[in-house]
Amino acid sequence: MLNRVVLIGRLTRDPELRYSPSGVAVTNFTLAIDRKFKNAQGEKETDFVPCVAFRQSAELCANYLAKGKLAAVDGRIQVRSYNDKDGQKRWVTEIVADDVRFLSPKDGGGGSTESRSLGGNSSFGHEVNLDDDIPF
Repeated sequence: MLNRVVLIGRLTRDPELRYSPSGVAVTNFTLAIDRKFKNAQGEKETDFVPCVAFRQSAELCANYLAKGKLAAVDGRIQVRSYNDKDGQKRWVTEIVADDVRFLSPKDGGGGSTESRSLGGNSSFGHEVNLDDDIPF
């Protein structure tokens, strides 16, 4: 079985860093990813994909990513449920990041694109060049 996701998008807001009761760093952020095709009204649609990173990756994401920054996430889809404050069962689908790459320039301005990996097991295979077509 295989559960693998690779996404490139822009953060919709600054990452939120918190710590679990056992002290594990957890960061949540959402990527906005434009679809390549247009809908019936001729407009491009955007998917908003929630992502979560843990431990050192979580801390680095919280420190170096910000709203509007471009990032690549390699991870897996996770579906979980919880009971809200009213006792209603809620379902959450999110991407658990194994590897996060910062793709925006360091200074936030123009210039070349930086790609820095946060994960230990990169499955990207090579640096991401935004001018190249992704082969899938």
